[in-house]
Amino acid sequence: MVEDEIKALAQDKNFGVLTTMLPTGQPMTHVMWVDADDEYVLINTEIHRQKYKNIEHDPRVAVAIVDRDNPYHYAEVRGRVVGEVTGPAARAHIDELSQKYMGTPYGAPITSERVILQIAPDRQRVQ
Repeated sequence: MVEDEIKALAQDKNFGVLTTMLPTGQPMTHVMWVDADDEYVLINTEIHRQKYKNIEHDPRVAVAIVDRDNPYHYAEVRGRVVGEVTGPAARAHIDELSQKYMGTPYGAPITSERVILQIAPDRQRVQ
């Protein structure tokens, strides 16, 4: 279950910072659009991207969600990708995220397939 304050940060127009592990053991970090529901922190990506391949190899991730009005206020979630949502729901979700962050439907070409990564928290905290 995602803590209420973390869920609120993720559902607001705040950016997430996702860290995954490369097969070499090196970390890889991306600034991402982020979302959450009651159970999971949600990241929407495409299946051809390296971050997705990293998660297939090792589902452990960390996500920091930074308050856009006060970068010293943030949430950290460490956990695992435990599920995926694909198809029309993932496509609709990227449009919702684009509306939230950009005010328009998602305009970038979709190269492969959209996927929502469901991250179950093992550890979560707000600073």
